[in-house]
Amino acid sequence: MGMGEIARDFYTIRLARSADVVFMAEIEIDAFVTLRQALGVEDDGRTVPRDKLEHSLYAKLLLVAVNDLDHPLAFLAATELDGAIYVVEIDVVRQWQRKGVGRRLMQTIIETAQMRGASGVTLTTDRFVPFNAPFYASLGFRVLESGEMSVGLSEILRFEIEHGADPERRVAMARWF
Repeated sequence: MGMGEIARDFYTIRLARSADVVFMAEIEIDAFVTLRQALGVEDDGRTVPRDKLEHSLYAKLLLVAVNDLDHPLAFLAATELDGAIYVVEIDVVRQWQRKGVGRRLMQTIIETAQMRGASGVTLTTDRFVPFNAPFYASLGFRVLESGEMSVGLSEILRFEIEHGADPERRVAMARWF
C-alpha cells in the first residue's frame, strides 16, 4: 500500500465548528443519491434546516468526519429528546461510503450519550434499506413498538409519516443503556 492510499482513506471524527455547517447540505444532497437509488424514488430529498444544525452544534451534538485537509466528508446531527440522544441526520458523501465512516460517527454519538448519562440513542429510519435499519441493528439498535416510544419520538415518527414517509417502512429504533 502506497502513501497515497493511506492518505486517501484518512479521516478524523471531531465536533463540528460553525464554519463546517455550510458544507452539510452539500454532504446530505450527495449522500441522498445512494438512498434515492436504494428506494427507487425520484425525490431529491430534503436537507436539515440550518437552525436545527446550529442547535446540534451549540449542544455539542454535531459531529463531522473530516479528511486530512480538515474538510467535512460526513456528519451526524443529534439532539436531546426525552432523556435520550436522538439522531436527527447522518450522511456520508458517496466516495466515502462503505469505509466505516458512518459506523464511527454512530459509535462516537453512542459514547457521547453514555458520557452524558442519557438513557440511550434513538432515531427514525427506513426498515428495509440495508444501510439503514439493518446497519443500526448491527450497532445494537432495535426497532421499537409504538408503546415503547417516548412521546417525542412518537411525534417525530408521526410527523415523518404525515409528510410522505411510508408507514410500512418507517420505524423508530433505540439502543438503550
